[in-house]
Amino acid sequence: MNDPERRLLELIDSDAIVDLASALIDAGGENPGSTEQSVASVLADRCRALGFDVETDEVAPGRPNVVVSIGGSEEPGLLFIGHSDVVPAGGGWTTDPFTATVRDGRLYGRGACDMKGGLAAVVIAMAALQKSGAVGSSPVSLACLVDEEDTGLGIRAYVGATHRRTYSSCIVAEPTDMVTIVGCRGAANLEITVTGRSAHAGRPSNGRNAISAAAKIVVLLDAMAGELNAAAHPTLGPGTWNVGTIDGGTGTSMVADRCVITADRRLLPGEDAPDIAARLIERIRSAGITRDGIDVSIAVAMEMPGFLTSNDAEIAATAVHAVTDAIGPRGIDIWTASCDGGFVARDLGTPTVVLGPGEIETQAHQPDESVSVQQLCDSAKAYALAASRILARPGVMTKT
Repeated sequence: MNDPERRLLELIDSDAIVDLASALIDAGGENPGSTEQSVASVLADRCRALGFDVETDEVAPGRPNVVVSIGGSEEPGLLFIGHSDVVPAGGGWTTDPFTATVRDGRLYGRGACDMKGGLAAVVIAMAALQKSGAVGSSPVSLACLVDEEDTGLGIRAYVGATHRRTYSSCIVAEPTDMVTIVGCRGAANLEITVTGRSAHAGRPSNGRNAISAAAKIVVLLDAMAGELNAAAHPTLGPGTWNVGTIDGGTGTSMVADRCVITADRRLLPGEDAPDIAARLIERIRSAGITRDGIDVSIAVAMEMPGFLTSNDAEIAATAVHAVTDAIGPRGIDIWTASCDGGFVARDLGTPTVVLGPGEIETQAHQPDESVSVQQLCDSAKAYALAASRILARPGVMTKT
């Protein structure tokens, strides 16, 4: 680490990170159940006060994407991705989930880990970069997007829009315990609707039982899951099927005329949810399930693509070295979760990694969600170092 980088890290203000993360937690943004407008407003106002360029795009009523940037737009730069929504608070909290609290070196509140802390760390890293004079003709931007926790309205609007800045690399600031994640499977939620014909249970042969047909589909999905295991990706492992819910029928004395299955399908890079739905319909028909008055339709309720960036790609190496220089070695890995980074890699062709403070499996999406204050500061240092090194050599980032 050289002297300019040491001076850059000295500009990271841990109190400012906690203050901004706390304000973002207090602003709420439960999804489903609310809107992200208050969170977006807090972020936009703070970034305007820091002198950033701020753009907003309302992708649905009360649901604005916010993109904040420093630097120019002449050369490709670095894009950070985050989201403004959080999962519902639920019960079991020992503190108010939407009143941020610092206790024993940890910041508590819904979204502290996933991912208000990461958003705040990126913003303060950007402020340090701007104050140090490290930015020039290339941008550093944070795209804070809505609806990541549900259907992905925000990221789909972002990758489909026209932007005046371009990026050679992307860091998704989701919680990874500061391990650089180079790939993850995607996810799709499929809604499988089975329709039959109602009849009196005293003579069920007069009807066509949708629940019985749905049970056959569940068995079929289990068989297909075994086929996926046999064709596992060498790095990311297999795609998977999981039946999450099944709901059907009207009463015990009636033949069920309708049943709905929801299924989670984990996607490998290059897989397409509508194509998977079409192939599933064909398998259902080939199995004879749709004969004799039973019909099946499938809707894709949500799709989030997977991605895989080479360990040797410049963004991966830069992130790993930045973390090592900031806090010590943390390594490189793949992820069991999914994130918006798959859209950036697939639709924009931008090499992507996931890197952020907090532990997704032990801290996120549960009561008393929290994140280490020290790790918030550490992540901001790693972000600042990674950005400064990318900006020092624009145009040399390698594609996956």
